[in-house]
Amino acid sequence: MKTQNVTLAVPKDILHELKLLTTKQEMSLSRYVINLLAEEVSGQKEYEDAMCRNMERLGKYNLGTEGKIPWTRD
Repeated sequence: MKTQNVTLAVPKDILHELKLLTTKQEMSLSRYVINLLAEEVSGQKEYEDAMCRNMERLGKYNLGTEGKIPWTRD
């Protein structure tokens, strides 16, 4: 996998805590951030896939409204 360097501006207090956290986990800060980003991307992909599956399932039902709501709240 190709990589590309990026620059992030992180508040010093958060960076300090992250360094402590990653040291305890015996992981580099880069690896930690990559893992967080990968989880986020994976979760978003799973959500979108589930949404598409649900929309396909809903498309099989004909509610007789032809996509319009014929009633009002009154």
